[in-house]
Amino acid sequence: MIRLSLRLATTMPVPTLPRTPAFWTAAGLLLLILAASGVPTPLYRVYQEQFGFGPGMLTIVFGIYAFALLATLLVVGGLSDHVGRRPVLVGGLLLQAVAMGIFLAADGIGWLLAARVVQGLSVGALTGTLGAVLLDTQRPERPLGPLLNSAAPGLGLSAGVVGAGLAVEFADSPTRWIFAVLTVAVLAAAAVVAFLPETSPRAPGALASLRPTVRVPRSQRSAFLTALPVLVAAWALGGLYLSLGPSLAASVFGIEAPLVGSLLVLAMQGTAAFGAVVGHNLPAERAMVAGASVFAAGVAGTIAALLTGETVVLFLSAVVSGLGFGMAFLGAVALSSAGVAPGERAGLLSSVFVVGYLSFSVPAIIAGSLSATVGLERVTEVYAAVLVVLALTAVAGVRMRRRRAARPEQPVGAARESLAA
Repeated sequence: MIRLSLRLATTMPVPTLPRTPAFWTAAGLLLLILAASGVPTPLYRVYQEQFGFGPGMLTIVFGIYAFALLATLLVVGGLSDHVGRRPVLVGGLLLQAVAMGIFLAADGIGWLLAARVVQGLSVGALTGTLGAVLLDTQRPERPLGPLLNSAAPGLGLSAGVVGAGLAVEFADSPTRWIFAVLTVAVLAAAAVVAFLPETSPRAPGALASLRPTVRVPRSQRSAFLTALPVLVAAWALGGLYLSLGPSLAASVFGIEAPLVGSLLVLAMQGTAAFGAVVGHNLPAERAMVAGASVFAAGVAGTIAALLTGETVVLFLSAVVSGLGFGMAFLGAVALSSAGVAPGERAGLLSSVFVVGYLSFSVPAIIAGSLSATVGLERVTEVYAAVLVVLALTAVAGVRMRRRRAARPEQPVGAARESLAA
């Protein structure tokens, strides 16, 4: 009887969710992982006081996560196109649980570095795969995959940053409380994956897909290059806010409260999600141009805030920058992914996030290193000026592309329909 029960347990398939519940479950998992990745931001100043390190080491702790994530995207970004989505999701979520456990045990800078490396490996494995699940399970008549992929970073990071800021402000032993809760949540998420349908059947080439490379299909390269400057600019600003934002708020504007520093990140990342919604029904190129223009105006406002020392201007510029970020990123994703073959979706999305996280980390590390000698305020002014130039370069690139193509713009809706096919 026992043997029969075991045989039935191992052979009976686990019931899987229908398309729509699976889509929203994948969206929830993506938000959870991105929220967990944003949690350390308000805690950096706590760790600085506990372990005694400066802005340079802070950006290394921040950047090493992005480098680990980047390396994982390069190696396993397209793996789920060959071995299936669910194995990659389970492995990535278990790695995330390990990272939360290391944070729980952290009693020095070495532990923080290790935790961020493991977390980067996890998020790198999960980002492109969950994005591909969203594209696989979206409803053909109402495809929301590109919108969720564009809005999730802003929503997830905002939730993680603000939640951690509240914990620092009001909870005893906030680091232990936060990471204990996240460990349980991530382990529960790994169990939930069993109920997701497998949307990518096994295909040959799994070992070959592990060769580090940026996989941009030939048909998508022109659009990808057009979107590249604004991808770099938007994610570089996000990296600055998430690594040095609380330090900038404290040292330049006198905002010492962790929760208020977290609200500065929310002002940018939260409105990025709203910007994606605003640009949802715009043609892809128009959404990217409008977003890049708004983004440039918002970053110019950041320079004005630094020059005047006005806190209100700083928060307003963060809101405007975030709005532009969301619109521009949505347009860039829709433009780059229009018509991509199903078997190339995860690889292409991973390439987008490779650019994003490389821009997220390297400029912030350089800024943190220079701030010790040049000053954080001056470094931020130059940093912002470069981002304005990059955003305007993307606007010029779209206009040149239109003139060369001499054909109607590709609507975001049409891009979503092609992805849903």
